[in-house]
Amino acid sequence: MTYIYAKPARQDAESLPANDNNHATRADLSFLDVINDEDEVADIARRAERLGHVTLIAMAIGLAALPVLCLMLV
Repeated sequence: MTYIYAKPARQDAESLPANDNNHATRADLSFLDVINDEDEVADIARRAERLGHVTLIAMAIGLAALPVLCLMLV
């Protein structure tokens, strides 16, 4: 069975095919290196969810307190 990984193994200069266009040390430029790890993505999602909950609670308190404040000023 062949396993498929999200990040492929880096290629060494020795394992690359012989080609005059390749440098001796080839830079491995993969967009998969830019993508965050699953732990980092989960942490960002957790913080965003907490911020959403705090915002929702603050809006509810503000919407309940604004009419009371207006009635007290009248």
